[in-house]
Amino acid sequence: MQPFMDSDFLLQSDTARILYHDAAKEMPIIDYHCHLSPKEIAQNKRFENITDLMLGGDHYKWRAMLSWGVPEELIRGDGDPKEKFIAYADALSHAIGNPLYHWTHLELQRVFGVDTVLNAKTAPEIYDYTSDLLQRDEYRAQALIDKFNVDYLCTTDDPVDDLGYHQAIAAESRMKARVLPAFRPDKAVNVDQAGFADYIARLSQAAGMPIENTADVLTALERRVEYFHACGARVSDHALNTAPYAEPSFKQADKAFQAAMTGGEIKKKHADAYRTVLLAGLGGMYAQRGWVQQYHIAALRNNNTAMFHRYGPDVGFDSILDEPVAYNLSRLMDLQDSQGQLPKTILYSLNPADNYAIGTMLGNFQQSGIRGKIQMGSAWWFQDQKSGMEDQLKTLANLGVLGTFVGMLTDSRSFISYPRHEYFRRILCNLIGQWVENGEYPNDIDFLKQMVRDICYNNAKEYFGI
Repeated sequence: MQPFMDSDFLLQSDTARILYHDAAKEMPIIDYHCHLSPKEIAQNKRFENITDLMLGGDHYKWRAMLSWGVPEELIRGDGDPKEKFIAYADALSHAIGNPLYHWTHLELQRVFGVDTVLNAKTAPEIYDYTSDLLQRDEYRAQALIDKFNVDYLCTTDDPVDDLGYHQAIAAESRMKARVLPAFRPDKAVNVDQAGFADYIARLSQAAGMPIENTADVLTALERRVEYFHACGARVSDHALNTAPYAEPSFKQADKAFQAAMTGGEIKKKHADAYRTVLLAGLGGMYAQRGWVQQYHIAALRNNNTAMFHRYGPDVGFDSILDEPVAYNLSRLMDLQDSQGQLPKTILYSLNPADNYAIGTMLGNFQQSGIRGKIQMGSAWWFQDQKSGMEDQLKTLANLGVLGTFVGMLTDSRSFISYPRHEYFRRILCNLIGQWVENGEYPNDIDFLKQMVRDICYNNAKEYFGI
């Protein structure tokens, strides 16, 4: 029996162990998509206790606690922090097979050097020990990022953001890691969502121009793209839910825009035309500047109305959307490609049923001279677990060229989520090791080590141009 989460955790062959310990383990991290707060980084936040650090904002953990029946005041409420941590530990001990079990113990081991198994009995002592450590400067936000050998991280930022915290980080931080903004224009694209008109007013102010139609929206967004570019941005991110597509008519798009601005009825065909026009235009802006666009598809968000009204979005009440994605995604990408304005693109779907559709979409729009221009994104959100990662890697290997993959990201609001990169790297090395040990690939260990290093770090560095 293998010991619990020892140095060879998840590494089930000699080849896997060599690849991880000699190649993957020490590679730096490029976290090209996360939700860390630039304000908390700039202010070098000091965390009050491990509950603040580990459970604050982590909806993965909140969902598990709610499933175990933990009272709401000990999840998102104002309950005692120590009681919250004990309640989480109790829920976690029953979550066998959930990636949270591995992630949490990796966080305890890598951040605090705590090898004790976390449960309701051990939680009080672990809480006291770690909360004492968190009073030290080496456990503040910036030091935690550097602790994990992060070279670059990209936050998620709205076009109207003045990026003042990013500028403060660049000017004042002593971190090894560079913190770059990423462009997230969802509120400008989602013409049929509540608050659109108010948002356009904010965009108008940020861009320094009046916005009266769809063309003006694109002009304003391009001004913000240029500003973000000057501040170091090289990547955008779009939460599409479903891939939109309609004939790219400005006339039809303006009907949606005017209805949204005046509180009128927005027809779906007009909204789809608006979204198509905007995404095509934005793709051109990204392509001209060498940016990467990311499409996150198939999330069904804010399912629980009562909890949405109580807490707002992104607090653990989202799930997988099962609407078709392939046809509209193909048409949208073909529109950008036919105009010579398809940028490097990473495609993610929250629905594992879409994996093969996404995997085959890549080959339609690859470009001569660019390795892996169109990427299948790493296993995202609910797929971000051992089986999901293995399935994503196998799908990409079956349908594309695994050696071009740009690897893992955290997609997290937590400063201690970086062990997820370790988790991914162990799974990657174990899978490659399995193929080698089965005689399915030559045991050219030096070549394999380089491939692993590339997937863990080098490919992303080249792909994003940072």
